[in-house]
Amino acid sequence: MIIPFRDKYPRIHHSAFVSQTASVIGDVEVGEDSSIWPGAVVRGDFGAIRVGNNSQIEDNCVVHTGSLLVIGDGVHIGHSAIIHCSRIRNNVLIGSGAVLLDEVEIGDFCVIGANSTVTAGTKIPAKSFVVGTPAKVVSEVTPDHLAKIENGITAYVEMAREYKRSGL
Repeated sequence: MIIPFRDKYPRIHHSAFVSQTASVIGDVEVGEDSSIWPGAVVRGDFGAIRVGNNSQIEDNCVVHTGSLLVIGDGVHIGHSAIIHCSRIRNNVLIGSGAVLLDEVEIGDFCVIGANSTVTAGTKIPAKSFVVGTPAKVVSEVTPDHLAKIENGITAYVEMAREYKRSGL
């Protein structure tokens, strides 16, 4: 469902895919070839949410913020992640079940491991591989990590196009 709130209407690029069972509410912008999958909630009421191009918000994610939240280009957010941060830069993989709390900033080309919790105010530098609760940088991303980011984004952009062609 695409729902206005307080005279703010979601702005969704015509090439983007939003599942009929997702909720996109209020001051939300979704870029070209991005996708929001079943059960996801992207709620721009307290603050605006900007989703870049070629980014995916998978099933049952919650994306909300108390201030501006910018999700860059080529960001893949795995199933059931909770995103309540300030910024996720470009070409980032957020693992399933990860939690990003208030004022967290994630640099370019990062991987946040599944079920990791990035605590409030944490700034993760570019090319970091992050795991744990509380999440810690454990290494730099590897060429294998970078390939997984790229392959995942490509696969989901194509899958979203197929869903749109099927009328879903």
